[in-house]
Amino acid sequence: MNGSSSGDHPILITEAAPSHEDEHARRRRKYSTMMAIRLACVIAAALTYQIWWLALGFLALSIPLPWMAVLIANDAPPAKREDVNRFRRGSRAVEGRDHQVIDSAD
Repeated sequence: MNGSSSGDHPILITEAAPSHEDEHARRRRKYSTMMAIRLACVIAAALTYQIWWLALGFLALSIPLPWMAVLIANDAPPAKREDVNRFRRGSRAVEGRDHQVIDSAD
């Protein structure tokens, strides 16, 4: 066993954002999934046309999906806000008195 529990994928040890290509692929998958759901709703509406209220429900569900898919696919994640260490040393942080220094005789 090589110690990697995730198979061939490297272990992420930083807080770096995913690459642009990975982020774009993730958004394309979301868009494709939502459009596949829309296609399934339109097909379900065609198959259930004899039950008008059910077919109308499937069509009503499929109408906002393209708009939502485009909004989600074009929405990039927000940039991470870096928390910068802004530690300021007070005037009392450094002692003003002398300390004993121990040196080696070597």
